Amino acid sequence: MKIHYGLIGLFIVFGFWACSGEKEELPSVTLMTHDSFSISNEVAQKFEAAVGAKLVVLKSGDAGEALNKAILSKNNPLADIFFGVDNTFLSRALEAGLFVPYAPKGLEAVDGALKRDPENRLIPVDFGDVCLNYDIQWFAERGMAPPAGLEDLVKPEYRGLTVVQNPATSSPGLAFLLTTIARFGEDGYMDYWKKLKANEVLVTSGWKEAYWGQFTAASEGERPIVVSYASSPAAEVFFSKTPPQEAPTGTVTTSGSAFRQIEFAGILKGAAHPDLAEKAMDFLLSKSFQEDIPLQMFVFPALPGAELPEVFKKYARITAEPALLDSGLMDRKREDWIREWTEAMLQ
Repeated sequence: MKIHYGLIGLFIVFGFWACSGEKEELPSVTLMTHDSFSISNEVAQKFEAAVGAKLVVLKSGDAGEALNKAILSKNNPLADIFFGVDNTFLSRALEAGLFVPYAPKGLEAVDGALKRDPENRLIPVDFGDVCLNYDIQWFAERGMAPPAGLEDLVKPEYRGLTVVQNPATSSPGLAFLLTTIARFGEDGYMDYWKKLKANEVLVTSGWKEAYWGQFTAASEGERPIVVSYASSPAAEVFFSKTPPQEAPTGTVTTSGSAFRQIEFAGILKGAAHPDLAEKAMDFLLSKSFQEDIPLQMFVFPALPGAELPEVFKKYARITAEPALLDSGLMDRKREDWIREWTEAMLQ
């Protein structure tokens, strides 16, 4: 689930040694995750001091691919903990029997709306909203109102303005498809997509191709509306060489127009270092790690007491009423929905 703003590569090992007169080799705890996971060096050092172990980060593809690898290796797990199961894959992860129950320190403070497993096999760590982003200047120059909700995209005045991602190959693309299902129902979402197609929506394979390749606010493209994240305006400001006075992009977070992605972590059954894994889970809900999340992965920390950076406070958004779907329903119907979408949109 994450924004790929130059995040770190495929496999990173953070190794730091505690000093007590002479350096001693620490044991290792391995965290299996998706390719968009990121942690600062400073917080990685705090992790190792708190856990008493070196942190090995095993990046294993996107969220779905990483989970599949964990399932295939569950009898001989590749790591001690897994980070990055989101709510679209939650049911699959739990039914696979990958995780053991553990309630880390700090869990009691986490908003109950983020908790989806009463047995505490998977613990919420962060969350963010996938939604429509628009180019503020583009609409202002033409005296047009930006979209206020999903329904606007099928209106004639918005013809040819929107770019979305393929839900079969893109996490935000899947989240947007799920948003339309929640909004229009299983009986109505394909009618909506057919209207989008007739209104010349553009489909790309992934977020990068849409945002950096087609979105007018971030590229030489011709589409002023894109599916991205409600934190994208904060990222635009943060990564600007000369930070603008205002974010160049706006977001559509009206009721039912954004999908909340929640990321979970859990201890893998059969972990080589279960005691260290518990300490690692405690650290994931510590203020140190939680306050590192926004500017590392551009999502919101699950811990309410975690302080947000100023750029997040000013520019990142969340919706008050996200689109909601049952995790079990998503897991059962995901492939059917993607197949129906593919047949209607790409054939």
